[in-house]
Amino acid sequence: MIVLTDNQHALAKRRAAQQGISLSEYIRRLVDRDLEEDAPAWDPSVIFGLIDDGGSNIRENKHQMIGEAIDKYYADKGL
Repeated sequence: MIVLTDNQHALAKRRAAQQGISLSEYIRRLVDRDLEEDAPAWDPSVIFGLIDDGGSNIRENKHQMIGEAIDKYYADKGL
């Protein structure tokens, strides 16, 4: 037996209906997904570590960087 708040119950029941399954099946699938031993743990560093530009510091160099971007934009257009 599990106890859900009224809101949790209503939302879970709605989500189960959207998937065309019973509330019980919906909960079993959630539990199965959580208990998978081989499932990798989510690591936020995979998002934050995607770009390594050599350690630029936008706070200190923003005016220079913006100026370079504008210069490049106009140079690419031949202006």
